[in-house]
Amino acid sequence: MTTLGFVGLGLMGVPMCRRLLAAGHPLTVWNRSAAKADSLRAAGAVVAANLGELVRGSDIVMLCLANDEAVQAVWQAEGGIRAQLRPGQLLVDFSSTSPALTRQLAQQAAEHGAAWVDAPVSGGVRGAENGTLVIMAGGLAPDVARLQPFAACLSQRLSHIGSHGAGQVAKVCNQLIVASNAMLIAETVQLAEAAGIDASLLPAALAGGFADSLPFQILAPRMAQRQYLPLQWKVTTLLKDLGNARQLAAEHDATLPLASLAADMMARHAAAGYAEQDLSTVIACYLPDSEVS
Repeated sequence: MTTLGFVGLGLMGVPMCRRLLAAGHPLTVWNRSAAKADSLRAAGAVVAANLGELVRGSDIVMLCLANDEAVQAVWQAEGGIRAQLRPGQLLVDFSSTSPALTRQLAQQAAEHGAAWVDAPVSGGVRGAENGTLVIMAGGLAPDVARLQPFAACLSQRLSHIGSHGAGQVAKVCNQLIVASNAMLIAETVQLAEAAGIDASLLPAALAGGFADSLPFQILAPRMAQRQYLPLQWKVTTLLKDLGNARQLAAEHDATLPLASLAADMMARHAAAGYAEQDLSTVIACYLPDSEVS
């Protein structure tokens, strides 16, 4: 039976691990903050004493980390992933990182006889809990096929986009739309309220129309009700993704005027103390100070 290792037990990682355990897959987990693994231990996961132990005991090593720096840290760590790799292992990176880093690490993995698939996900915490994520995969076709049986319990769809890095390019495009749209949803709620209607009625009224989307259905009610918990998406995560989009655009001489404006506004919002709070808090960008809590 294929043994799985999962590194990164954040908002997305924990529910993804629960899905893998519920499907009966042998799973070892590790997280820099060890306490985050306690609930998964109770659910049947083996908690590795260190990162090297996890890599040595896993046929497939899965990562779900915050950014490029976090992925590089576990890759380069003394006794970490790169140091423990063996031929035939598969690394699956569910993180949202830069395509350039992905291609670099895929090449380094190949030098050890291991394979790499970049497999960023979309669908948020709700999708991770319900197993309805969408996965955008970059890598060699046999390696993506090897991931498929495990992706089945995590997602509604696994799409092979192209070679290494292609999955991350697709995720950048996804997040460009999501993050920019979040700012527009906040503008919409503000306009509706200013014009004297109950903005909380908009999601039902617009459902199924051209303006509808999952972010709209999730964010608009929370913005209208000023309800920012439970945490679904961190502002800092979407800001990082917009940064990746701007970097990718610069590398390919593309222009992103709307996304750049959204990124600048979100950066100011994060600097005002909202970086670790939910994306729905961007409504505060449009509110008088007396209404911001």
